[in-house]
Amino acid sequence: MNEAPAPASPVVPTALEGSAALRFRCRKGIACWNACCSNIDIALTPVDVVRLKQRLNLASWEFLREYTVPYEMEKDGLAGVKLKPVQGGTACRFMTPEGCAVYADRPTACRYYPVALLAMRRQGEAFDRQAYAVVREDHCLGHAEPRTQTIDEYRGEQGVVPFDEAARGWRQLILKKKSSGPTIGKPSRRSLELFFMASYDVDRFRSFVASDAFGALFDLPPEALREALEDDLALLRFGWRFLAQVLFGETTIALRSEGVGQRRARVAEQRARLEREAAERLAREDDEGGAFVDL
Repeated sequence: MNEAPAPASPVVPTALEGSAALRFRCRKGIACWNACCSNIDIALTPVDVVRLKQRLNLASWEFLREYTVPYEMEKDGLAGVKLKPVQGGTACRFMTPEGCAVYADRPTACRYYPVALLAMRRQGEAFDRQAYAVVREDHCLGHAEPRTQTIDEYRGEQGVVPFDEAARGWRQLILKKKSSGPTIGKPSRRSLELFFMASYDVDRFRSFVASDAFGALFDLPPEALREALEDDLALLRFGWRFLAQVLFGETTIALRSEGVGQRRARVAEQRARLEREAAERLAREDDEGGAFVDL
């Protein structure tokens, strides 16, 4: 049986520089107004989550529960979040007849449209490369509008540059994880949980950083700690340093020697307890087996 052909990608497969010309304009009154918001697939960056949860006056875990769905950025690997559409539909929950209800805090992907950001890192390189591609969808009539500017000018006009800069450290983490591949091994479940919390659930991460257990292990200068606890974006930046240490062993946050010793002692104690419980379980099974034989 012949398989149906895969749908064609709307992304034009040509990597462009920021100086490339872009003919496009979206305006109220265009025939396709709101069409791109009627069928969404919008991945959110940590900066997007912070801006939107602040806009809606929600804690990060409330925003994640009510407005997002998780997805795998790579198989059996790091998790991301996408904007949840309206219940039973595909439209954005922030779409109104007048346009976007959260326009000033709209996600990075929305600001970029119809441009796609291509962030790449080659294996063995310590820096990322940034290029762009154009997205052309049948419903979008903006490409026929009589206005041309460079991609960099369009990015500036859409206010995406500060979003890009704020999320740069996070993108570098993702690129390093993907380019490193099997050389760093599969992250533990705990590491994946820490990645999700430090990336998206900033209010829970704040509680984690403020805890006595964290303070006993990490030697963070008081001023740096205060800034991280008081400012969401500063907390994100600190979180990416923390994740680089957890995922890749890049020690940029000093450890307290006494805290490390106590942690090792707890791990050794837990290991001994598990071994003791396993031995006791085996002994009980031997006893039960012996009783059965005697009968």
